[in-house]
Amino acid sequence: MQKVTRLIDLLPHYSEKYKPKNNVLAGKENGKWVTYSISAYREIADNISYALLKAGIKKGDMVATIMPSRPEWNMIDIGIMQVGAIHVPIYPTISEADYKYILDHAEVKVLFINGKDIFRKIEHILPEISSLKGVYAIKETEGVEKFPDFVELGKSNSNPELLKTVKDSINEGDLATVIYTSGTTGNPKGVMLTHANILSNVKAVEHIPPCGEEGRALSYLPLCHVYERMLNYLYQYLGISVYYAENVASIAENMREVKPDILSTVPRLLEKIYDKIIVNGRKLKSIKKFFFFWAVNLGLKYELNGANGWYYETRLKLANKLVFSKWRAALGNNLKVIVSGGAALQPRLARVFWSAGIPVLEGYGLTETSPVLSVHDFLPNGLSFGTVGKVLKGVEVVIANDGEILTKGPNLMLGYYKEPGLTAEAIDPDGWFHTGDIGQFTPVGHLKITGRKKEIFKTSLGKYISPEQLENKFKESPFIDALMIIGENQKFAAALVVPDFNHLKNWCAIKEVTYTTDKEMVELPRIKKRYQVEIDKYNKFFGATEQVKRIELLGQEWTVDTGELTASMKLRRNFIMTKYSDLVNKIFSINGD
Repeated sequence: MQKVTRLIDLLPHYSEKYKPKNNVLAGKENGKWVTYSISAYREIADNISYALLKAGIKKGDMVATIMPSRPEWNMIDIGIMQVGAIHVPIYPTISEADYKYILDHAEVKVLFINGKDIFRKIEHILPEISSLKGVYAIKETEGVEKFPDFVELGKSNSNPELLKTVKDSINEGDLATVIYTSGTTGNPKGVMLTHANILSNVKAVEHIPPCGEEGRALSYLPLCHVYERMLNYLYQYLGISVYYAENVASIAENMREVKPDILSTVPRLLEKIYDKIIVNGRKLKSIKKFFFFWAVNLGLKYELNGANGWYYETRLKLANKLVFSKWRAALGNNLKVIVSGGAALQPRLARVFWSAGIPVLEGYGLTETSPVLSVHDFLPNGLSFGTVGKVLKGVEVVIANDGEILTKGPNLMLGYYKEPGLTAEAIDPDGWFHTGDIGQFTPVGHLKITGRKKEIFKTSLGKYISPEQLENKFKESPFIDALMIIGENQKFAAALVVPDFNHLKNWCAIKEVTYTTDKEMVELPRIKKRYQVEIDKYNKFFGATEQVKRIELLGQEWTVDTGELTASMKLRRNFIMTKYSDLVNKIFSINGD
C-alpha cells in the first residue's frame, strides 16, 4: 500500500486503496455534471507535469493559479507539485495591486487562469512580471494560450523516467505551497507550507467525516484558501468524491442534485441559508406558519445528548416530522455533517441546525497552521456550543498571560516567504506561533475564542472592548447582516451597521412600509427607530461600558469587491474606518455628545 508522506502520494494511494470510481472529481459545465475517474485525474496531472518539465520548470520554481474551485484546479495542483515546483494559489477576487505584488514577489514562472473574467483583471500588469514564461486559460480566452493545448504538449512529451526521478527527490519537508494571506492591512504575506505540514492536518482529522469512499462532498469555498484545500486532500485521502458547486448562488440547487454527505462552509453562508429558510417560513399561512416558528423556537433551545429532557425530545420529534424534514430535503436529504470555519459561528445557528438533524462541527485555525488547530468531532464530549472544539492530537496550544493563543506542532508553517523579520515577529525563540487571537479553555478542554488581540481597543475612559465578541452577538439579529464596533479613544462604543436587506424588505411588507431603495430606506426615521430597538435588545448582554451607544445604518452590503471584506470574509477594519470616516466623525462629533 502506498504510504502517504507527501501530497503527491495521494493519487497512487487512492488508486491502490479504493475501488475505481468515475466521479472522483466533478464540476458542472453548460448545465451538466462532468466527472473524472481517478485514472483520468492521474493522467491529466502527469501530462501537466510533463508539460512543465518541457517548459523548463524545475524544483523550487513558482507556478500560480487564479481560478474558482473546479476539478482542473486539483490536476494542476498535483501536476505542479510532482515536478517539485511550488504552487501559489491566488484568490480570484483580490485587487489589481495585490495581483501584481504576489506575482512579482513570488517570481511566478507559469500562470494558470480560469478565463477571460480573470484575464481582464490582470492583462495589463502581466508584461510587468519579468519572471513569467507563460499564461494558460482553462476556458478559451483571446490572447491566452489554451490549457488543453498545454495538456497535449505534456502528452506528446511524456517522460515517465524523468518524472519518477524528480518525484523521488521530493521529501515530506519540502515546500509544497506558498499561500498569500489576504490580510486586513499592508501587503499580503506568503505563508510557506510543506507537504508534511498539510498532511499532518489531514491525518489528524481523518476520523471526523461520517462516511467513507461511498461519500460525496460538495465544495464551494475557494481552493486557494488552505481550509478548503486541506479538506479536499482529506476527501481524496479517504476516497470521498468531490463535487464543485457552480457558484454561491447555485449551492441549494447543486445540493439537491448531488445529495452530499459533507459540506464545508463559513458562518456567513449558514446565516444566509437560515435567513432564507426563515423568509420562506414567513410566507406560510395560518397553522403551517404557527408550527414552523414553533419548531424554530424549539430548535434555538436545543441541547446535546437529550439534556433538555424527555418532554423536549418528544416535541422535537414532532418538529422534525412536521418542519425540519423539509429543511433536510432542501439540502439534499443526505447531509451528515456541515463543517464551519474561517470565523466564529453563532451558537444559535449550531443549535437550530443540530435540532433539525443537520450536525454542524466548528473548527479554528489559521493559514499559518495548515490550518486546523482545534475542531469539534463526533467522539464523546467532542462538541460544545460556543467553542471551537478540542486541540488536535500532536498539536500544542497554550494561553499566554495576556490571553493570546500560542501554538506549535507539525502543522506550523516554515515562515513567511522572503520575510524573515515578519517570521521572527510571529514565531518566538521558543518556537511558539503567536496567533493574535484571544481565547480560553473550558473545564473539559474545549477552546473558546473571545477576540483578536490587535482589535481590542480602549475607550477614552480606560475601558477595554473586544469588538469581535460584540459583533458576533449583534449579528444574531435577523435585521443585521454585518456590523463593525468602533470607539477607540472615544467616550463610548458605537457601530456601523449593514442591514440584512432581504429581512428588512419582508418587515416593511408586513408593516405596509413602501420599500424604495436600500439607501433611501436606511434614512427613514421609522427604520432607524426599529434598528435602535434591535440594538437595545442585544445591548442587555453586555456591561454598561461595552454597550453600543450610537449607530449609523449603511445603504449597501459589505463585500470583497467593494473592499470591506477580505477574500476570507473578514472585516478590513482600517479600510472601513477610512471609507466611512464621515459617518464615524458624525457619530463621535462634539455636537452629537
